[in-house]
Amino acid sequence: MTSDLIGSIAAVLTTASFLPQAIHVIRMKDTAAISLAMYSMFVVGVALWLVYGLMIREMPVILANSITLVLACTILTRKVSDTLAKRRVARSQG
Repeated sequence: MTSDLIGSIAAVLTTASFLPQAIHVIRMKDTAAISLAMYSMFVVGVALWLVYGLMIREMPVILANSITLVLACTILTRKVSDTLAKRRVARSQG
């Protein structure tokens, strides 16, 4: 196996692993078990991997991190929205 093939397989598997979580968050609108800090750091890390991939011009790195970034941002956006909504409710009740 060449390094490009191994990298491509790894990229497909790690990127595809985010689909179930993104689908669950979109369908169920449930982010309670997701750490805001962890997902924030993860999104920044994926964005940096994307920049790295662009700098070295490696298509598997670019594609995988582009797709993962979209999925992770979808989850993070929902988590931030839920967190802000809960804070608004808590302030209005307190």
